[in-house]
Parts: sequence; C-alpha cells; structure tokens
Amino acid sequence: MKIKVNDNVKILSGEDKGKTGKVLKTLKNQNKVVVEGINISKRHTKPRTTNDQGGIFEIEMPIHVSNVKLVDKKEKTPKKETKEVKNTEKVVKEEVKKTSTAKKTTTTKTTKKASK
Repeated sequence: MKIKVNDNVKILSGEDKGKTGKVLKTLKNQNKVVVEGINISKRHTKPRTTNDQGGIFEIEMPIHVSNVKLVDKKEKTPKKETKEVKNTEKVVKEEVKKTSTAKKTTTTKTTKKASK
C-alpha cells in the first residue's frame, strides 16, 4: 500500500467523491484507510459507567484504498506530461520513445516503440 498516515488524499468514488482529506489510520490487512471527515457514520452508545455520557457520536469509517488517490501538498493531483522523442541515427529503423513524467515530481517512465 503506497498511502501512509498523514498523506493528503482525494476521494475518487462514493458519497464523498471529490473531497480531500488527511489519512488518520491505515488498515493494511483489509486494504482500507480512515480519512479525516470522510465516510462519516453515526454511532449510538449507552453510558457504560456513571461518569460516561451516552449519545449519538459521528465517527469516520474505513474506505477502500482503490477509492482514494494521493495528492500533492498543494491539494492538487499531479498531472502527466507525455513527450515523443525520435531517435534518428544512421539506422534503417526509426525508434520512437514515449516518456511520461509527472509535472510536480521527478518520476519518469520510458517505453520503446519501434516504427517502420
């Protein structure tokens, strides 16, 4: 699981679609995360002791990791930029490399594609 505690995430599906929040807890064995202010459920509780106070409490419930996307610190999702680079050497075949790069980060992914 790539999402860790205190990461900012954006909700991709469900009732809270489009909202962003901070990850409070990760449940690795269930592939779920608890996000602050997202997927709120009401819990009715009785007072257990004389000092406890019963009532209706709102708590955050876990949401599946596939419904969440990691966002940058500036609350924006990283955009991908694709460039085609042609390799024109003294070879009969012309190679085209496609590189996709995240604009905010430095991660690069390259793929080779040979054309006739």
